[in-house]
Amino acid sequence: MAATGWKRARRAVRAAVIVAFVRALMTMPLGVALALGGALGRLAWAISPRMRRDIRASLAVAFPERSDAERDAIARASLVHLGWVGAEAITMRRWADRLDAYVDAPPEAIATVERAWARKKGIIFVLGHIGNWELTSRLSRYVQPNAAIAKRSWHVRLDRLSERFRAENGVGTYWRDDPATGRAMLRLFRQGGALGILIDQDIRDVQSVFVPFFGRPAATPRAAADLALRFGAAVLVVTCHRRGPRAGDGHRLEVVEVPYDAAAPDREGEVVRLTAACAAVQEDAIRRHPAEWVWMHQRWKSRPDR
Repeated sequence: MAATGWKRARRAVRAAVIVAFVRALMTMPLGVALALGGALGRLAWAISPRMRRDIRASLAVAFPERSDAERDAIARASLVHLGWVGAEAITMRRWADRLDAYVDAPPEAIATVERAWARKKGIIFVLGHIGNWELTSRLSRYVQPNAAIAKRSWHVRLDRLSERFRAENGVGTYWRDDPATGRAMLRLFRQGGALGILIDQDIRDVQSVFVPFFGRPAATPRAAADLALRFGAAVLVVTCHRRGPRAGDGHRLEVVEVPYDAAAPDREGEVVRLTAACAAVQEDAIRRHPAEWVWMHQRWKSRPDR
């Protein structure tokens, strides 16, 4: 019992330190925060042998044709990019009035969302940890109500902070382990709303199907396809990419609608096909912008049954 209490106390202290650090960053200008985030990303590469090992393993699977030096260059750039992502998310309240200029939503992307919205059957935004995925909330103004499914962190104070960030950008948060999430999703689709679901990670406690990803079977969450077939919702894969190499160059959103057969006689087969099609769009985006994905994640850790 004493050990458990000590562990809880350490978690509380660690959360308090992180929250205090985040609140301090929230007061910084975006340029200063980006410089700090990039520096932290470079530091992470230098001091974490395990992270280097995990990233190199993932990049070797995805880009076997590239040299070690080329893959290491992508790896270092991806951690710098991740530092920038954190800086942008944390300071967003300071530059929210410049969101439209910083995050470009091209007319064709908006038109795709509006066409799907006009059908009044709801939208599933298929997302991934590509670019700054939190900035995909730029599209929330075109679809309401709007929510995203998220996983809780290791401390409630951090969850409240992230929930507030999303709410300020018009996006609700449905926690994956909350018993009320199922009912909330039903209400959302009955209202013709939009739900964001990330599918680019191998998550052991989530129902998944194996589909190709960089030429190898990867366990991929199936919820987006299941919900689409159940409610007839449009499936839009949304990715976010930096407009240039510098930290403050801003982002551009891309939206691709993935069609499916709602009346397919083989429902399970259609779930697999739709999930694979969404993963293929994400893979294409990552191939074009390889430094903007989270390569430290072990995407192929699960193996399909023989």
